[in-house]
Amino acid sequence: MTTSAELPASVLAGVLRYTAFSADPEGGNPAGIVLDAAHLDEALMLATAAAVGYSETAFVTSRDDHERRFTLRYFSPLAEVDFCGHATIATAVALAERLGAGPLTFDTPAGEIPIATTADANGLVRATLTSVPTHSRPTPDADVDAALATLRWRRSDLDPALPPHIAFGGENHLVLAAVTRARLADLDYDFDALAALMRDRDWTTVHLVWREDDTTYHARDPFPVGGVVEDAATGAAAAAFGGYLRTLDLLPATGALTLHQGEDMGRPSHLTVTATPADPRVQVSGTAVPISA
Repeated sequence: MTTSAELPASVLAGVLRYTAFSADPEGGNPAGIVLDAAHLDEALMLATAAAVGYSETAFVTSRDDHERRFTLRYFSPLAEVDFCGHATIATAVALAERLGAGPLTFDTPAGEIPIATTADANGLVRATLTSVPTHSRPTPDADVDAALATLRWRRSDLDPALPPHIAFGGENHLVLAAVTRARLADLDYDFDALAALMRDRDWTTVHLVWREDDTTYHARDPFPVGGVVEDAATGAAAAAFGGYLRTLDLLPATGALTLHQGEDMGRPSHLTVTATPADPRVQVSGTAVPISA
């Protein structure tokens, strides 16, 4: 296996660094981006992601600039993942800055992801991805209890109006709703135990949420299976959460939601989620800006 110490310097030099779901370099969720990864094999991509150290790095393994169609793979420091929302938004913004705003299509292991990009008068680019079809189902009680044990939460910490579900938006996410904002803020979990449970159950993140009102939610996403304690903004989980609310018939009349994430990490992130009862796909929108290494 290739290690980060064996990476050619040219590979790391080709990594762009953007933070997604924020216009502030100090906010959002950082992602690595390699816009020309056709020459990289899986071992090199994994080693690059580990050297970068962000929760995910996106690799463009083929591209057609004329058709604006690109093939992406995503790697955490520990493993490949089928889909990553914040790295998708970051890559879309990086491409739009170079090719001009407009539609993009990403072919990912999870499926085809259409993306719209627009630029404001100051040049700030916003990207809106449309997810693969989402779905959601109740979580078995035994799995809920196992997850709560690793989180050091009790059943009484859960909001009964938002029941535990496994929500899918390209990958599986366990959705648990905290009954108070204070419960959400106090995150102190067993990293190894939760990672083992998530690998066994095929959960990519645990999407912890607190409902401020019908259109505003706060979220945290432990990501030990990726080798990091927490994601500051998780677009894939946001898409899955939109599908979760659709399943429960809890979407607002407009279908538009705001998710605040990363606040408790000191990296505030702002995700806009749009879902409708008639379409299983969910849109997730945000900005992204370059950051230094």
